[in-house]
Amino acid sequence: MTQPPIRLTEPVGPDGAPLVVLGHSLGTGTLIWEEVVPVLAAEYRVTLLTLPGHEGSPVAEQPFTLAELADAVAAAAGELGGGRFFYAGVSIGGALGLELALRHPEQVRGAAIIASGAELGSAEHWRARAALVREQSPASLVSASSKTWFAEEAFTQQPVMVGRILRVLQETPAEGYARCAEALASHDLRDRLDRIEVPLLALWGEVDTVGTEERQDEIVARAQRARKQMIPGAAHQPPAEKPEATAAALLEFFGGLR
Repeated sequence: MTQPPIRLTEPVGPDGAPLVVLGHSLGTGTLIWEEVVPVLAAEYRVTLLTLPGHEGSPVAEQPFTLAELADAVAAAAGELGGGRFFYAGVSIGGALGLELALRHPEQVRGAAIIASGAELGSAEHWRARAALVREQSPASLVSASSKTWFAEEAFTQQPVMVGRILRVLQETPAEGYARCAEALASHDLRDRLDRIEVPLLALWGEVDTVGTEERQDEIVARAQRARKQMIPGAAHQPPAEKPEATAAALLEFFGGLR
């Protein structure tokens, strides 16, 4: 089967430094990492992953799983050189990080699983979401997503960033969003977490109602080498809401594994 289409940007950062791959959440894009990248790029080569059907990446012609998506990312990261890499991803990007750690431990030095979990909702939920956006477009999700994605303070402290991210959601192709939602429908690694040997950081926002502390506790309890950390004042988009705290957590985690 053809691998789902993804894109990795040209890395920025010092030549010869370890590679870091950053993955975004469903219906957003690389924008959520905008203020984190310069901090990480002082010490690492940083590349941004774009999911299928997001931000100009081609829409997948066939359904795909997160396992197949992980294989595509591992192959693309390998082509960037440097062998092994660090990974951090938000929501579906975090779920992808768990798949990468499970399937490609020889490549992944450590994975930060942000605002995510080993399971993120029922298959029925995600299939219904896919059907909704195909019928009404991702723009129909803006109101609900704004309440889930951001803590209340973000609307007053970072209104421009919030507006830009929600605009990306509106402009995401319906089929691109739907294909990724369907991939989440089959995401459930709870019974395989104990096979993950790669070091994990389960990072969550204090007021996130999706990637809750309970989901982080599940990762920490079952994976072989995992710890958790909270980002105060954040909801479901910590890199955009609290970039300084997110960058600091990632630098500490990655630095401890070098």
